[in-house]
Amino acid sequence: RSIVVVNVPAVDNQGNGVSTILKVEAIPGEGRILTNINQLLFWVDTQYSIQTAKLVAENITNINLSNVDLIYTIETVAQVIAGPSAGAALTLATIAALENKSVNSCVVITGTINLDGSVGPVGGILAKAKVSKDAGAKLFLVPEGQGLQSNYKPIRRCERVGHFTYCTVEYERERIDITQQAGIEVKEIAHIQEALKYFIQS
Repeated sequence: RSIVVVNVPAVDNQGNGVSTILKVEAIPGEGRILTNINQLLFWVDTQYSIQTAKLVAENITNINLSNVDLIYTIETVAQVIAGPSAGAALTLATIAALENKSVNSCVVITGTINLDGSVGPVGGILAKAKVSKDAGAKLFLVPEGQGLQSNYKPIRRCERVGHFTYCTVEYERERIDITQQAGIEVKEIAHIQEALKYFIQS
């Protein structure tokens, strides 16, 4: 019997960053996936992420899960958390539970999980980075290409011609460094294997 608890940054239906507690428990059983949800509308895509997390964890650990039950518990104060962005965290927590290893509580991750173990892009990176720092995390793992965020800043230019003033607005793209904006170290990862060395303590 093994229980792993991880902090997962999420975004609620208002777009605010919220801290979510995820517990994964591995117990002798019949290969079932059980979910225990507290005050949360549990989206189909989160259920799909759990199924994918189990398959990826089984491939990485080479542990036959036909006689193991996995119990997933998600606790949050937010009423609704949409999106599959907990997929990578679900996978890492499942691997840690199966291998009976502890996780580094200073590291958090966001990202979807694909069947080949690759980590896919998600939204709300900056909000998640800030809530992770507030929760005491030191390192935030994000999908490849998402360590910087693009914003479009309006630039207004006016020109006076005779009695008339003509103005145009152009939008310039600016890249926001999540590390600088949120005050937490950010590392990009492409595959769940890359995240293991930061996340799981040997």
